[in-house]
Amino acid sequence: MNASHTPRIDVMRSQLGRARGLGSGKAGVDHWWLERMSAVALVPLSGWFVLQVLRLAGAEQQDVVEWGGKPANASMLLALMVLTFYHMQLGLQVIIDDYVHGKAHLPASLLLKGAALLIGLFAVVAVLKLALAPSTKAGA
Repeated sequence: MNASHTPRIDVMRSQLGRARGLGSGKAGVDHWWLERMSAVALVPLSGWFVLQVLRLAGAEQQDVVEWGGKPANASMLLALMVLTFYHMQLGLQVIIDDYVHGKAHLPASLLLKGAALLIGLFAVVAVLKLALAPSTKAGA
């Protein structure tokens, strides 16, 4: 084999694939970018959350409720919850796409999306309940 001769890419494709001219579905790139962007957004949000949990460790319940009632904290918590469950759904969808085939693929995908939505909704409602809780601080 001549050193200057490099194999062509289409050698790796099936005869049917070469005949049809089928290549990448191009849908995976969007999914990949969404996973990466949500992961990058989760880094500072997760760091902020860990610092807040450490700061609030040992605090009274009322102090935590007051902390969660501040608009900035509630907004950060909501962003963290929404992005966490969105990122989780994206990652688990890849696993389903890779390992679940046939008739089980659609029900597994729907179950995943429904579970992520439901659990994420519970988390958002919990944050909203914390944020909208009436303040019982003396003098308020």
